[in-house]
Amino acid sequence: MNRPERRNAMTPEMQMELIGALEAAAASSCRVLVLAGAGEAFCAGLDLSSLQAMQNGTAAEHRTDAERIARLFFALYELPIPTIAAVNGAAVAGGAGLALICDFTLATPAAKFGFTEVRIGFVPALVSAFLALQIGDKLSRDLLLTGRFLDAAEAHRMGLVNQVVSPDELDRRVLALADLLIANSPQSMKATKQLMAAHNRVWLENAVAEALEANALSRETEDFREGVAAFLEKREPVWGRESRAK
Repeated sequence: MNRPERRNAMTPEMQMELIGALEAAAASSCRVLVLAGAGEAFCAGLDLSSLQAMQNGTAAEHRTDAERIARLFFALYELPIPTIAAVNGAAVAGGAGLALICDFTLATPAAKFGFTEVRIGFVPALVSAFLALQIGDKLSRDLLLTGRFLDAAEAHRMGLVNQVVSPDELDRRVLALADLLIANSPQSMKATKQLMAAHNRVWLENAVAEALEANALSRETEDFREGVAAFLEKREPVWGRESRAK
């Protein structure tokens, strides 16, 4: 991901480029995929400027936008080759989702993870399904309802991170893991990934279908409009304006 000036925040165009890269990797002789972020962050999630520009969109447009995010998450989750996230900095909201969906997540001590959607009046809908699959309901509620950040060490204890490594060792450790994977049978690893995905497919497809609806509906709320505006204006949000006006 190469938008360091925006902390690799995802625009719709960037999401489609990522989907295209994943599809190209799946169709090629590539044996391992490494996902990393340029600059000081891994990925800051969705670009809120793009979300704000869509605030007057139709329900169908909101759903199409959410479906593209779901398509990206599924493309990464179901990729037939092993995936490694090299997290060198902040992984936030949808960016944290990309990091945890990878088969392996390596992070430096400076990395931090946060599912911060509730801070801006949004619903962490799509990422919630994949997060609950990883760490269970109770811990997911902790992270999704508080919107708090956790460092690499806590993420490792929760099971979101496989290894915490020093910054100067990150690339070497990622390549060492890639070499270990490349030594294995590609057909066996593909079959193993397909089997594990099949175990969860029915539950995950139902969860994502519900998440798509929640994602689209949350974009039409006053809290969402206020939260995004407050974030972009660098001020504290004022919740409940709509209810007080009534």
